[in-house]
Amino acid sequence: MSFFTKGRFTKCSSPIFSDHQSLLPLGNAFAKDEGNNLWQNKSILNKILLSVKATFLSFIILFQLVSDSQAYPIFAQQNYANPREANGRIVCANCHLAQKDVEIEVPQAVLPDTVFEAVIKIPYDKQVTQVLGNGKKGGLNVGAVVILPEGFSLAPADRISTELKNKVGNVYYQPYSAEKQNMLVVGPIPGKQYSEMVIPILSPDPSKAKNISYLKYPIYFGGNRGRGQVYPDGSKSNNTIYNSPVNGNVSQIQPLGKKGGFEVVIDKENGEQIVEKIPAGPDLIVKVGQSIQVDQPLTNNPNVGGFGQQETEIVLQSPARIQGLIVFFVLVVLTQLFLVFKKKQFEKVQLAEMNF
Repeated sequence: MSFFTKGRFTKCSSPIFSDHQSLLPLGNAFAKDEGNNLWQNKSILNKILLSVKATFLSFIILFQLVSDSQAYPIFAQQNYANPREANGRIVCANCHLAQKDVEIEVPQAVLPDTVFEAVIKIPYDKQVTQVLGNGKKGGLNVGAVVILPEGFSLAPADRISTELKNKVGNVYYQPYSAEKQNMLVVGPIPGKQYSEMVIPILSPDPSKAKNISYLKYPIYFGGNRGRGQVYPDGSKSNNTIYNSPVNGNVSQIQPLGKKGGFEVVIDKENGEQIVEKIPAGPDLIVKVGQSIQVDQPLTNNPNVGGFGQQETEIVLQSPARIQGLIVFFVLVVLTQLFLVFKKKQFEKVQLAEMNF
């Protein structure tokens, strides 16, 4: 849209400006000033439009990155009120079908109202790449769910020491929900930098929370690396194997278009045609004219990630118990010393009687 309009000068019959040539200097000056102002306005408008375009483009890129990374902890938070099912399985396993190892390290015991660290490890081969949402290859992300005992929570920033802050780094942990502050999620974040993470945890104080006792408590940890194979709605992602739904022969293999992928046409024995759409990512391992059976793989399995869960225990220890234990040990040591002294005294008495 242009903001420039054409001006038109007409001859004036006023005696003051009887000569129309006298209008030209004033008109030229006015047109020049107006042109400068309009040019400045247009320049400002262009800057505004560029800013709007840049912002819009940033939102598109951000949305695409989130879509490609498949933010798996978000899926769990949106679809499950509790990340741990009644059978003990963490819900991440519903979408991440492959099994991998994970590790968690916590202190054997902690005192009440104390900040301690839990170390979680999601090991994998850093050289491998995974299939992204657009079918291209990229690095693996990692994510985790940590289910702490009731009353335990993420340590507030003002309670975390400088040393512990350095260990935590730039990793951002958040509660699973507003009602479940003892359940923490993290990710997706780049696996190459964060296959091992430190979580600052604050233990509860039974003197302030009456529902908390000095007991041994379980801690559950689930961690995954890479994208899932199934979405929460049950549909497959492009990071899994695709199988034939029927018996028959492969009659056609057609590319799907710019986004990639294939359309495999399978002719059944009764002449019916079944079309199986395969997104970009998995590699086809069948060819036209090949006879296939039901559930026979049409593609390779591109998944290189997986999910694992681990369970450990922690004791919420009473300071009074520790103090009592120390006093008991001191009494035992003193008793032993007194027995030794008494024995030495008795031996001296016996020796004196024998000499007498």
